[in-house]
Amino acid sequence: LVLSLAWLGPALGSEDEDEEVIEEEEKEKKEDEVLSDEIKEEDNVLVLHEHNFARALSEHQLLLVEFYAPWCGHCQQLAPAFAQAATELRNESSPARLAKVDATAQTALATEFGITSYPTLKLFRDGNRTHPLAYTGRMDSQGIVRWMQRRAGPSATLLQDTDTIAAFINSQDLVVVGFFKDLKGEAAQAFFEVAAEMVDMIFGVAEAAELFQAYGLSADTVCLFKKFDERQTNFPVDLAQGLDTAELTRLLRIHSLQLVMEFTNETSNQIFSAKIPHHMLLFLNKSSPEQLSLRDGFRAAAGGFRGEVLFVVVDVTGHGADVLPFFGMTAADAPTLRLVKMENNRKYQMEQDNFSDSAIRSFIQAVLDGKVKPHLLSAEPPEDWDTRPVKVLVGKTFEQVAFDETKNVFVKFYAPWCPHCQAMAAAWEDLAERYKDREDIVIAEMDSTANELENITIHGYPTLHYFPAGPGRKMVEFKGTRDVETFSKFLENGGTLPEEPP
Repeated sequence: LVLSLAWLGPALGSEDEDEEVIEEEEKEKKEDEVLSDEIKEEDNVLVLHEHNFARALSEHQLLLVEFYAPWCGHCQQLAPAFAQAATELRNESSPARLAKVDATAQTALATEFGITSYPTLKLFRDGNRTHPLAYTGRMDSQGIVRWMQRRAGPSATLLQDTDTIAAFINSQDLVVVGFFKDLKGEAAQAFFEVAAEMVDMIFGVAEAAELFQAYGLSADTVCLFKKFDERQTNFPVDLAQGLDTAELTRLLRIHSLQLVMEFTNETSNQIFSAKIPHHMLLFLNKSSPEQLSLRDGFRAAAGGFRGEVLFVVVDVTGHGADVLPFFGMTAADAPTLRLVKMENNRKYQMEQDNFSDSAIRSFIQAVLDGKVKPHLLSAEPPEDWDTRPVKVLVGKTFEQVAFDETKNVFVKFYAPWCPHCQAMAAAWEDLAERYKDREDIVIAEMDSTANELENITIHGYPTLHYFPAGPGRKMVEFKGTRDVETFSKFLENGGTLPEEPP
């Protein structure tokens, strides 16, 4: 109706009728505004925008909002899990609800809440829109439900007598119980914060004096109870410092893992998310009883390095077969040991495998003390490595080529499976063809999945490094547009991109 009137108004040319059009538009606008705070739902997820956002906050005590972009692949992948979590929470009559905002259309909301990536999830509590809490759980339906449940109710179960606490401890393979003499004190409140975040563990809390006595405690303590390894691990609360939530979280993560983990599809996420700086790996064939017996010495060595080194058994014929290429190994190499420094993927290997617990302990300590050099992968150089325009480097030949003081060497570090590397392959070949007659310029490439370097760590593919001629072993990372003309400007300008005129 508004559009029709807007088109007809100028043609009729009447001032009175123009005023009627404006009045009609204002009336329509007011009617829209009256209806605009209506909250619609899609699969039990509230659909929010600028006009109904405040109403949603006022009506729901706990509101988890997903800010998404319709074209975002990660958002599309999350959508069914988000809807399933919304349905589960609604079916159990939880005060927690889920909502979504198209941040590309609702730009005012996106700006207000600092949305810079998709999807971003924020929790709004008790109608407060000034300090939403960032979502820290897993991006699946179960993770979302558990994270919201911990915030909808008490994050830890109150345990009041010996029978209740015994049943609670026996109910799971792993539970955490905080013993606090004052449940309203700072230490207990910090414990509740940790319990709210660590939704993959079950938390209880106790304050009765008889329960302190029953578990051999005299002061505030957090206890981890397990049905594997040691039965009870105590983390006393520091009287002077109080309870540090980050440190308690770290300790619970470390001690919730088995002393020796087996690498499987189910445990891989635990292993890599444990944030333990070194991994000691025993590669073996589980179908061999002789090799299986090596686990005893491996386990005996593990206790002294808890928190610093994670011990992992890898079956080379099972799930572990997929990681063998990363170590340059085949199943025939088992049994063997490797230590990995997780911050840079440096790998360490015994000169000769010795599976006794004393030998394993000595080897690990030598690596931690910096007395062992990393074991670096290197392919064999192809016979024609320097006959084509693009020179093919391997670990064994890299040093002599890249740090030749008479050459300017431009190297592409790539992975054969990387689509970005494949996309720029033709441009790299064209660049090499353009400079093939220049004695002072070398265009090269190295497969970083098969070759490793002691002092250069490649974090993504492709990575482009320029090694200028002259002394000093200099290295410059190229960060410009990946096309032949930009590469040429970079080379001609001595390893920097010329500034573009304003």
